[in-house]
Amino acid sequence: MFRVVIPARYDSTRLPGKPLRLIAGRTLLEHVYRAAVASGADEVRIATDDERVVAACAGFGVRADMTSQQHASGTDRIAELAARLGWPEADIVVNVQGDEPLLPAALVRQVAELLDSHRDAGIATLATPIETLAEFLDPNVVKVAVGRLGLALYFSRAPIPWSRDGAPQGLASQSHFAGALRHVGLYAYRVGVLKRLTAMAPSALEQSEKLEQLRALDNGITIAVGLARERPGPGVDTEEDLAMVARLLT
Repeated sequence: MFRVVIPARYDSTRLPGKPLRLIAGRTLLEHVYRAAVASGADEVRIATDDERVVAACAGFGVRADMTSQQHASGTDRIAELAARLGWPEADIVVNVQGDEPLLPAALVRQVAELLDSHRDAGIATLATPIETLAEFLDPNVVKVAVGRLGLALYFSRAPIPWSRDGAPQGLASQSHFAGALRHVGLYAYRVGVLKRLTAMAPSALEQSEKLEQLRALDNGITIAVGLARERPGPGVDTEEDLAMVARLLT
């Protein structure tokens, strides 16, 4: 059994009103919701901070949950909802980001099953092989180093693992990236771990890299990592992304 929560914050610096922007006749949020439902989750909820999102969800037959406007992240929004609804601490909840309309439903189920199979892990996430050197060197691409047991060692915007022999003249001369993994921003949490995580102060590593998952590693929370069975499509952060996803969907 697993639940899905889609955090949907209305305001976006780069794309105002992002959850309600239209793609192929449906809102971005409705596309994400339909993918989450197709995963076979026992329950799918939308957690928002804006009545306009609540109204739009009612338009496609879904009741959205209002949460605080003070939350710094979608993770905090989900933790509020889990506490309010009294979900058992051992239950699994998947955070599906509200700007991923091309996220394969199979990955939502995969990350939940991965956490269920790693009894000692508090969080599970996915990764895909990095395919180009440019992707490896791009700081906007989050990389993850994974140990032999399938657990995350570190997440970074820097190119990891770094091949010393592949870069004899420094950064620009790097030629090796075999085995490097791109992190997919999809998380499954045990509810008790989610509550603990959101009660913790941001860690120094998290603040430096601007990666929330480092707070978990900093505090000894184990993160299981699996290879995504499908490569997810692009997310939506800008007008250009919106147009590209519209083309892919039509």
